Amino acid sequence: MNGAFGPWLAGLLFLPWFLILGVLFWCYPRRPRNAARRIYDALALLAAALVFATGVRWAYADADAGYGAMWRQVYATSVGYGLFLAALLLAFVVRRQWLRARGGEPPAPPATHNQDAAPGS
Repeated sequence: MNGAFGPWLAGLLFLPWFLILGVLFWCYPRRPRNAARRIYDALALLAAALVFATGVRWAYADADAGYGAMWRQVYATSVGYGLFLAALLLAFVVRRQWLRARGGEPPAPPATHNQDAAPGS
């Protein structure tokens, strides 16, 4: 495999899954959808992609070639994917706290079950 293309094969293979996760991150929660939220979401997705790219390049260069040529790709893909998910999870948690602090996220509905009620009443 071409040494220049090897580290980026992981990104190419995971691109559809990253697009799905990125769209889900962008779309949910649906409100509030203002300029600050759009900017935050765009920066968070860009940061996750940069963390992925940096992690893949580092892991590909760091992998022990003694285990075979395929190991470099497997290791780089695993590290990059884990870093992408970690960055997206961190951005999700920070965004959730930010929206709650601003009052932009509706509170969870209260529990409506009553254990003392008789069935059918």
